[in-house]
Amino acid sequence: MLQAYRALKRNGVIGINERNVNYVGALNKRKLFVTVDDKLVTKRLAESVNIPTPELYGVIANARDMKKLPEMINHPDGFVVKPAQGSQGKGILVVDRPLKGGWRLASGRRIAIDVLKFQINNILSGMYSLGGQSDKALLEYRVKFDDVFGKVSYKGVPDIRVIVLKGIPVFAMLRLPTAESDGKANLHKGGVGVGIDMATGLTQQAMQFDQLIDLHPDTAHPLENIQAPFWDDILSMAARSYDVTGLGYIGVDVVLDQEKGPLLLELNARPGISIQIANRRGMRFVLEKAANLASAKLSTEERVAIAKTL
Repeated sequence: MLQAYRALKRNGVIGINERNVNYVGALNKRKLFVTVDDKLVTKRLAESVNIPTPELYGVIANARDMKKLPEMINHPDGFVVKPAQGSQGKGILVVDRPLKGGWRLASGRRIAIDVLKFQINNILSGMYSLGGQSDKALLEYRVKFDDVFGKVSYKGVPDIRVIVLKGIPVFAMLRLPTAESDGKANLHKGGVGVGIDMATGLTQQAMQFDQLIDLHPDTAHPLENIQAPFWDDILSMAARSYDVTGLGYIGVDVVLDQEKGPLLLELNARPGISIQIANRRGMRFVLEKAANLASAKLSTEERVAIAKTL
């Protein structure tokens, strides 16, 4: 056990305690957590500096707002319902389109209006929120993901997670939905994480449940050497997210829409460390280099250029 620990340390692998103390605790002021823990606050901050996000159709904060629900969901291309303060994809409903008096979910299941209202009431009660506090339900545009990832996705929408340290993107991975994860790009539920080369935007190795894999478990398609489109734009969005939140260590989640291009999905002040497995590389040495190079004087373009050299 001691030998394994020393080997991980030599290779720059950081653990949860090191992440919490040296990065989350040291670089993220507690009072700023609201900028990422509340998705509505995140969305408004991003829009104020022209970082594109999925269009917001409406917010339900209490029972009175439920009267506006028919208007909010009147979209033939579907919509998404999510808790403003949820985590790990809990409580999210992705509605594909209307279907015979109800709606068809992305998973293929049909739901009626009563089921939708029940889900929203659960969100308001805090069932899915951080700490269990009362919450708001956001209804927004359903992302139509870019076909570039079509062969390595199961039903849901893939996203790209970028770790940013003091405005410099340092690590990235593509997160893919699977049957195991019920069509959600959630690694905790069985989604696939694929490392991305920071310089080129090309996918590399992959993992599921922290085990290395080469093929998508459902489509059997190779996961390496897929080019992430708009790579410079994605890195730029990630770098600018630091400016609007003031948080020195964040995870930036971006989705690729086939019509609108890259959209900021959400931010995370406590990003997980399994991105190291997806990239088969420890984070410590890269984080240390980025910390030494970071400066408030750097432009977004300069931060992106540094990201490609780390």
